[in-house]
Amino acid sequence: MGEDVEVWLVRHGETEWSRDHRHTSTTDLELTPDGEAVARALAPRLDRPFDLVLTSPRRRAWVTAELAGHPEAEVDADLVEWDYGAYEGITTTRIRETVPGWTVWTHPTPGGEDAAQVTQRLDRAVARIRGHRSVLVFGHGHALRALAARWVGLPVTEGRLLRLDTATVSVLGYERDQPVVLRWNA
Repeated sequence: MGEDVEVWLVRHGETEWSRDHRHTSTTDLELTPDGEAVARALAPRLDRPFDLVLTSPRRRAWVTAELAGHPEAEVDADLVEWDYGAYEGITTTRIRETVPGWTVWTHPTPGGEDAAQVTQRLDRAVARIRGHRSVLVFGHGHALRALAARWVGLPVTEGRLLRLDTATVSVLGYERDQPVVLRWNA
């Protein structure tokens, strides 16, 4: 792969639950008015041609894609957020009241996905993305962090090292044929 390959990752705009730090995977929330405004503000930064534009099927991701000027985004089910199971809608602080030190990266999520399941589906997404020179992906916090880890050949759990805020743009690519993170959380 060449130095000119770029994979742009965009985390969806703010929702009520992302604002309140509640884990959101399968719950299909609307963007807040602030989330909509910030998604619209992304449009000038994303006004360039992409070979492939993908989005998670969750409303918060595809609405962000539309508001950011990419209504052509193709839904890819592999881009959904890490499934939090019984922890859906709950904050980390509350989970840690009964499971000290819990994180999605290090502990089980009862009724949800484990790291091996997330790895399997994100590896499919990475393989699909690698077939293109310029890709734009709209998705979610933990899933995009895990995707970036897989891009550079690390376990999905190493996504824990990559903080990702709502409505931010990150870029993956190559340096001397090595997959790298070019920009993060911008």
